[in-house]
Amino acid sequence: MFAKPVTFLVPALLVGTLLAASPASAQTADAHLARIGGFFETADVVKGPDPVECTLSGGTQTTCFSITVRPNPLDRTPGPWCPSNISDGADAGGIWFLDGQTVDVDGAFIASLAETYGDTRWQLFDADTGAVRFTGTLEACQAAARPDVDPAYQNYCVQCLPEYMPEDATITYVIPLEPVPAERPAPTNRTGSGVAFNGVRLDGPAPLDAILGAHTIAPFDDCGGHVNPHVGYHYHAVTDCLSGVETTLGPLESDAVKAHGGQIGIAMDGHAVFPHLLADGHAAQGLDACHGHEAEGLPYHYHAGSAGSNQILGCLAAQSGCVLIEGETVCDASRRPPRP
Repeated sequence: MFAKPVTFLVPALLVGTLLAASPASAQTADAHLARIGGFFETADVVKGPDPVECTLSGGTQTTCFSITVRPNPLDRTPGPWCPSNISDGADAGGIWFLDGQTVDVDGAFIASLAETYGDTRWQLFDADTGAVRFTGTLEACQAAARPDVDPAYQNYCVQCLPEYMPEDATITYVIPLEPVPAERPAPTNRTGSGVAFNGVRLDGPAPLDAILGAHTIAPFDDCGGHVNPHVGYHYHAVTDCLSGVETTLGPLESDAVKAHGGQIGIAMDGHAVFPHLLADGHAAQGLDACHGHEAEGLPYHYHAGSAGSNQILGCLAAQSGCVLIEGETVCDASRRPPRP
């Protein structure tokens, strides 16, 4: 079962009518948008947040906020990802997921891949020099960072650098201002999990089977992020790099927000996202399959999965909005994606 706050059960069209009819409600909506703007204060925002009409994944027409960001954190430089030699230490590489945990992608890890995965075909380095084979150009990145890895780049450490992205690359998120219940939870593969306060995408699970099946490793940096040519820098894990300060949840008890670790993001269905651990270092209790729950002083919200789980969120409990691609201006998340 997926517990929702009672206020979310009001039909979306009725909510829109009330907002239009009531000055007090309009002021409340303006205050909500202002909180969202403050939440993304440290992001590289190009436009927004602005109120827009949208159609959610379940077909509900409602009011969303739209925000356009550049997919790069302003507080740090992403990377590194691949070490250059098997003699390199942990500071030369990123992290990887192994048996539900994160491990350092250092030289020793690269050298032991055949043993780690029980497959002698693993050989990402030159046996004579110890030099690691890694993708060092945009063309190599495009060939290796795809589901059907180019055979020329099997047995490579795959890294795509932020500078491979166009300088004007942006992503527009359209997310419901108020979560709308869904008939059933939905996976995060299509839209991703949400967006962090720094404007970086909280993605769905990384396709580990496809990556490992080509005898490649596509590391994440220590913040759980890496780059692909389609969405730029994005997270597949939440580490201690994300520490919430602001919140979009309104005039709630600040102690409750702090106790849950501080809000770090907004899910694609409008629910708040908090870190995996509470402020006291313990894991949140009573989470459902989507990693969500209600708690004293807080409405339904999510806690990110553990850093090595490859699941920032288990699913989306409410109807989701859109991630607009270039040329799209209207969010209709109910449309089926085109067939490949």
